[in-house]
Amino acid sequence: MLETVLLDAGGVLMFPNWTRISAALARHGVSVPPDALAAAEPHAKRQLDVTKTIQVTNDASRGWLYFNSILTTAGVSLSDATAAALEDLQIYHRAHNLWELVPADVLPALKALRARGLKLTIVSNANGTLCAHVARLGLGAHLDCVLDSCDLGVEKPDPRLFEAALERSGATRETTIHVGDLYEVDIVGARSAGIRGVLLDQAGLYEGVDCPRVRSLTELVGQIERGVFD
Repeated sequence: MLETVLLDAGGVLMFPNWTRISAALARHGVSVPPDALAAAEPHAKRQLDVTKTIQVTNDASRGWLYFNSILTTAGVSLSDATAAALEDLQIYHRAHNLWELVPADVLPALKALRARGLKLTIVSNANGTLCAHVARLGLGAHLDCVLDSCDLGVEKPDPRLFEAALERSGATRETTIHVGDLYEVDIVGARSAGIRGVLLDQAGLYEGVDCPRVRSLTELVGQIERGVFD
């Protein structure tokens, strides 16, 4: 029986504040609406989610690649102005965390999972602000544990972060799943620790991948209720 659900933070529970990003770009003379950035994000992320890229980067360096890819996918040419805007956003992110958009289905999903008696733990590559950030977004009361890779000195896909999550959650790998949005980081990492991975593929860009996929946390809850992961 499923007992524990590990959850990535960015890309699963929270997303970049596209309005803040659009405003930062506008201050540097670059016009791109928030919805265009949001629409470009899954496609940009999919481009980065390949073995070669993940193996030669870490979470911090992928952040620059990620936002540059979002901009180019949204039709924005990279320039000194976009670089300056991204630097402003990096400053904000280091202090507060830019991933501050919580989709409407997140809290109901967390409540539904907790109502089933499941333990919920965040396992995220982050920058040391995640624990405070989770509390600021009002998610902390619905979680049992939050692991920020910066605090532990190891990040996904390294299995040691997942091992730490199991230990802190009091969980066993056989009764645990991990839900993430990057195949090469979340699914490969979870498997290396003997944990089943579930890919949150909101835009349906991972057709044929060798793991369970869901398009939303609402769909995940439905599958858990049907006993798919028991």
